[in-house]
Amino acid sequence: MRIDLHTHSTASDGTDTPAELVRAAAAAGLDVVALTDHDTVGGHAEAGKALDDLHARGGSGLTLVTGAELSCRHDGVSMHMLAYLFDPLEPELHRERELVRDDRTPRAQAMVAKLREYGVPVTWEQVARIAGDGAVGRPHIAQALIDAGLVDSIAEAFTPEWIGPGGRAYVEKHELDPFAAIRLVKNAGGVVVFAHPAAVKRGAVVPESMIQELAAAGLDGIEVDHMDHDESTRARLRHLAAELGLLATGSSDYHGTRKTCRLGENTTDPEVYREIVRRATGAAPLTPPAHR
Repeated sequence: MRIDLHTHSTASDGTDTPAELVRAAAAAGLDVVALTDHDTVGGHAEAGKALDDLHARGGSGLTLVTGAELSCRHDGVSMHMLAYLFDPLEPELHRERELVRDDRTPRAQAMVAKLREYGVPVTWEQVARIAGDGAVGRPHIAQALIDAGLVDSIAEAFTPEWIGPGGRAYVEKHELDPFAAIRLVKNAGGVVVFAHPAAVKRGAVVPESMIQELAAAGLDGIEVDHMDHDESTRARLRHLAAELGLLATGSSDYHGTRKTCRLGENTTDPEVYREIVRRATGAAPLTPPAHR
C-alpha cells in the first residue's frame, strides 16, 4: 500500500482543486490520501464527490482520509498539528478553526500593506486573485512576489527579508496552543500527528523535551519522513517516536505546483495507517464500495 497523509488543495494554499487532487492521487498510484488543508475542512465535500465519481467508474481503489493541518504556536515557535478523522461538526474545534481562518484575511492584508510601505509593487487584489476561493495565506503573497520578479521561490519569500517569521513584512496570526489543539481534536474523535517537527529550514523548532510533553498530553504521532527532514533527522525522530510510543508517519506535504514535492514522495507504513484508523472515532475513511 502507498499511503500519503499530508496534502493541500485550493481550499487552503495548494494549486489543485480538491477534485483534481483526488484524481492526481489516483493517477499517482496511491492507495490512501489524506486531505489536510490549513485550518479548514472546506475541501472535503468536493474531494469526497470526486472520489465517488472515480469509484463509480471503477477506475480506482483510492481511500480518502479527511483531516486538517492546524496552526499552533508555543513560546513563539510555529507548529503544525495534523488532525485526522475528527468530527468536523464538533462545536469547540469548529469554533477554533473558524477563529484561525477568520484571521487569515486581515493578516494577509497587513503583510501586503507592510510590503507596500517598503515600495514593493504587490497589491491585495493580486494576492486575493491568486488565493481564489482558498484560505489566503503567506504562500499566496509569496506567489505575488514571484510574479513580480522579486524572488525566485516561495522559500526565498519565507525569509526575514520578506515574509518569514520575524521578517520585515511578517505579521503574527491567531494560532492554537498545541496542547489545546490535542485536547480539541481528541474530544472530536480525531488523531493528532505533529507535522514536520524538525523542519529547521522553516525557522525555529521546539526541543525534543517539548515533544515528550506533547506525547504525555495525548499526541498520537510525529511526521518523520518529510521533505524537510534529512536522513539523520529522520533516524533521530524515528528513534524518538519509538522511545515515546508515538506513531511515525511519512507524507509528501503536496501543494500542487506551489512546491516541488510529488504525491507519494514519502509514505506511511500500512500498519501505522491502520492504527490511526483504529484510534479515530470522529469519522471514518472514505473507501471504495467493495470495502464499505
